[in-house]
Amino acid sequence: MLPEEISQSAGKVEVSTFEVEKGAIRKYADAVDDPNPLYWDEEYARKSSYGSLIAPPGFFGWPAKWEKGSTFPVFSGAMLKLITGLREAGYTKVIDGAIDYEFFCPVRAGDSLTASAVIEDIAERKDGEGKAVFVIIETTYTNQNEDLVAKVRQIFVNRQPGNSSGEERSE
Repeated sequence: MLPEEISQSAGKVEVSTFEVEKGAIRKYADAVDDPNPLYWDEEYARKSSYGSLIAPPGFFGWPAKWEKGSTFPVFSGAMLKLITGLREAGYTKVIDGAIDYEFFCPVRAGDSLTASAVIEDIAERKDGEGKAVFVIIETTYTNQNEDLVAKVRQIFVNRQPGNSSGEERSE
């Protein structure tokens, strides 16, 4: 059974601000090996229907607040409490179970995005590999004009260390 402080995280909202810079757009496009000139060439992008550089899908900029030495620069408050609580409860192995994007309008160089993340559900389950905690988070991104940019739904699977049978190996 999950500790109460973890279970109580469901429904909590975390709000963060992200700044979208043209240099960051180019670095991201380079990292994902996407040569689309809408991400690279300001003149080409200006002449397009977008009118300016846009970001590749899934890139929402960098956190506007980044505390030096922070392990989780995007998270504070409820999210950080949840992550810390799961680690303290022994759920130290985390995998990305799924991510679903729904896009509404492009992210542009110079945008300031507000990300509102809601912890939708936290569920502990036992399976053939031991216990796992599934965390579902939905994040809504809006730009400085309050236009809905995207909704992102993620599922994180948190497991306790051990082999496939859920037992620790001893050597």
